[in-house]
Amino acid sequence: MATVKVRPEDVISVFPVEESKIYIREETGFYQKWRRYLNILLISVFILLPFVQYGGEQAILFDVGQQTFTFFAYVLYPQDLMIFALVFILAAFALFLVTRHYGRVWCGFTCPQTIWTLGFNWVERRIEGNHNQSRQLDSQAFNVKKATIKTAKHSVWIAISMLTATAFMSYFYPAITLYQELFTFSAPALITGWTLFFAGCTYINAGWIREKMCLHICPYSRFQAAMFDKNTSLVTYDSERGESRGPRKRNAERHGKGDCVDCKLCVQVCPAGIDIREGLQYACINCGLCVDACNKVMDKFNYKPNLIGFTRAGKDSGRHVTNWLYGVAIVVIVSAMFSWAYNRSDIEASIVRDRNILYRENNAGHIENSYTLALLNKSRLTKVFELSIANSDSMTLSLTDPIIVLPGEKRMVTFSVEALIAPSKMQSEVEFAIRDKARDQTIIRPTLFFSSESLLKSKS
Repeated sequence: MATVKVRPEDVISVFPVEESKIYIREETGFYQKWRRYLNILLISVFILLPFVQYGGEQAILFDVGQQTFTFFAYVLYPQDLMIFALVFILAAFALFLVTRHYGRVWCGFTCPQTIWTLGFNWVERRIEGNHNQSRQLDSQAFNVKKATIKTAKHSVWIAISMLTATAFMSYFYPAITLYQELFTFSAPALITGWTLFFAGCTYINAGWIREKMCLHICPYSRFQAAMFDKNTSLVTYDSERGESRGPRKRNAERHGKGDCVDCKLCVQVCPAGIDIREGLQYACINCGLCVDACNKVMDKFNYKPNLIGFTRAGKDSGRHVTNWLYGVAIVVIVSAMFSWAYNRSDIEASIVRDRNILYRENNAGHIENSYTLALLNKSRLTKVFELSIANSDSMTLSLTDPIIVLPGEKRMVTFSVEALIAPSKMQSEVEFAIRDKARDQTIIRPTLFFSSESLLKSKS
């Protein structure tokens, strides 16, 4: 069997440097500072947004039981599924465009997995000490001190997980009620069960799985490389400047060595445990922690910064065409969303004939047909409707009173139509006008009116 040799330049991804637990070294710097500010903002919005009130009710709420999504003045129903599809498609194209320009900055700065993993690592560093102290603690035999430290760390992790799960569940269950019931242990079993489930997911993902979610589970890390080109901004190591690497003292002679002092801080701070000096790897999430660590070392040795940094390999001649295609797609999707919002009605109305009896003859000898009016009020206000016949003066309605429909209510009303003059056709079209009194809007719903001649024709 022939031996296939793989050239190093043909390798586009490698596995992390170690498969054991990664002890993330805590780092400070430009990118870490901005990530921390951004993460604080995102977490604050995530927790506090369900408490925003609109019209005396929760402004944003997924009501699974009622199958509705409330967004301030809008209440969306399964009939409004198109807007959800458009939102997800827009988010996907926006993510693809950002990835093409800036790589996996979503993963490194705003992905919940990264935010919570680094948050749990921050707690670990506060309780167990630095990364070396954590490694030493894990290697020790079990004792009272180790048990105390581990219990304290996991207790805080569980508390954060419970808060995260409660905040997440508050988008599906009224927030104020949820917090009150959970803290008083009076929440329904279903709500308690789902809260514990999501708390367990958070605890396992951020505390135990960590980088393995990005390496082996998340599909984004698998296909994102297909969206890179020569002009994508990626975290890269300048091998021409850094090699050959080697340790040295400050202000010491280089002896032909490059700027890299082989301190391995770039590996110690990486949440995925990779060595960026080995080239582009799919596990890299563009978090910039290695950039901050390396720049500190370069500053201490009075070397130029950005030995490791966000760089672009060159220019891609096809990028302008791709940008235009992404731009056109995003404009089309946004236009479709505005069109949907403009044409959306907060009223769903339908009229169905009684199919059991085509017609009946009343005591006056007039023909009557029975109908059922279905009205769905998708707004957050009580609505009053009036029903009338729009295209005939020779027909009368049995329903004359206004129809009151509460917010979110689906009202079914049965009524009959009487033909004062015998119709000349076996079946004739009748148009019903449904008028919203508050907004002075009218909806026309056509249907059929059957007479006795239609019955005779059907029998023949």
